[in-house]
Amino acid sequence: MIVQGNIVDIENKKIYKGEVEVENGKIKAIREANHAVENYILPGFVDAHIHIESSMLVPSEFAKIAVVHGTVATVSDPHEIANVLGVKGVEFMIENGKKVPLKFNFGAPSCVPATSFESAGAIIDSDDIKKMMENPDIKYLAEMMNYPGVIYQDEEVLKKIAWAKHYNKPVDGHAPGVRGEDLDKYIAAGIYTDHECFTYEEALEKLQKGMKVIIREGSAAKNFEALIDLLPEHYENMMFCSDDKHPDDLLVGHLNELCERAVAKEIDLFKVLKAACINPVKHYNLDVGLLQEGDDADFIVTEDLKNFKVLQTYINGELVADKGQSFVEHVDFEVLNNFDTDKKNIADFEFHSASDKIRVIEALDGELVTNEIEVDSLIKDGNLISNTESDVLKMTVVNRYKNAEPSIAFIKNFGLKEGAIASSVGHDSHNIIAVGVSDEAICKAVNLLIENKGGVCAVSNTEEKIVSLPVAGIMSDKPAEEIGKAYAELDAMAKQMGSKLRAPYMTLSFMALLVIPSLKLSDKGLFDGNTFQFTSLEVK
Repeated sequence: MIVQGNIVDIENKKIYKGEVEVENGKIKAIREANHAVENYILPGFVDAHIHIESSMLVPSEFAKIAVVHGTVATVSDPHEIANVLGVKGVEFMIENGKKVPLKFNFGAPSCVPATSFESAGAIIDSDDIKKMMENPDIKYLAEMMNYPGVIYQDEEVLKKIAWAKHYNKPVDGHAPGVRGEDLDKYIAAGIYTDHECFTYEEALEKLQKGMKVIIREGSAAKNFEALIDLLPEHYENMMFCSDDKHPDDLLVGHLNELCERAVAKEIDLFKVLKAACINPVKHYNLDVGLLQEGDDADFIVTEDLKNFKVLQTYINGELVADKGQSFVEHVDFEVLNNFDTDKKNIADFEFHSASDKIRVIEALDGELVTNEIEVDSLIKDGNLISNTESDVLKMTVVNRYKNAEPSIAFIKNFGLKEGAIASSVGHDSHNIIAVGVSDEAICKAVNLLIENKGGVCAVSNTEEKIVSLPVAGIMSDKPAEEIGKAYAELDAMAKQMGSKLRAPYMTLSFMALLVIPSLKLSDKGLFDGNTFQFTSLEVK
């Protein structure tokens, strides 16, 4: 097979008329050739950090859509399913991913449970990490979110890192806002990447101290604009990732969009493509071709180098996508689930108080971090209730692994004027998380998820809508196109109910993510991410 076009040689920073000869899945030759083809041939895009589960799709269905956008590989942290199903969940992701051409590169989740302050469905200890590191299908130790454990030299945390080093596999970082001496300690442990930088200054310090910074632009956390100006000088040590990509967004685009935006800022093309195509392969030592003779034939054909419209995607020499059509086929798989909690009563969501003021989570659009604010209480019959006028709404996290009393908090900026929204995608432990204007609406939304053993839903005054997620309560067993469309309709319904957030369900899913400051809610209570301890809803 011979593919003609303008060859984009990223490493040597040149573009020339040529052709790529493919034989037995490998690139046999790349040579100059005269022809009339104006398309461009370049290495495929590699997402340097993503949780496939957050697309609400199993790997095989994720692949079906991602290849259309020129993605040939991912560095995938199966942390989400691991917190639900443990090592069994990781094995599910690996085996399902092997059934399709896209090159998934899974890591061993380092933080299961993510903290001791929440209820998860499984535990992965250092002995489990050792066994996983022995597996050639495990490429790295996934993001070490327990940065306090690293900084203060928790024995179990250091054992996990030590096993990764023993097997010569990279250790991924996760250290939002960590600077100065604490950062020095974090790096000294052997952690050399971070995708959590949310300011230019933080990312610059990490780069200057030898870390590789991954620019994240996902469905909820969007750090591209804050960090992209670092790329021209630091392109050798930067990559792109989505971290979390909801299905409706994935249908529209993937890393191709980031390349388009970066080039539009007049950043050197080869520097942009180095971050998007080359750096992840070299850092993680991936079996992914880089458009060189002898490499696996993993490459893409684009219409231009401005909009990066992908015309064709090849993986191991196989044409897997052509002009928007994916040739990745559906595969059958076993549905795993472990919802084990009974339906709730309205009274379960009451919080009796006489406090004049309460501590409130302030959600920030496009950020995983939150603020802590204090507001006046609204109390009816002794029960703290939502205040739609000031947009301070009641929120709950419900343990989905056993029967337990729901935890209660209040949150600002969701904007709902009626009903409630809920999700069993609730990072990191994936308990049920809901926000609503009344206890009745919250109860109805929570029970809808329990009935369906997982999903995302909206309950208004006149309508109920749910996208069921039966695979571990976080992924669908349906095709990507179907889920993307259904999720988009659900997102629109939440906005019709008043939400002004760009991605209300994605933002909701991170409001139980305790390892990101400042104030979050777990199934065990309101949590201060700065002091790493529980705090009181009531301001005494």
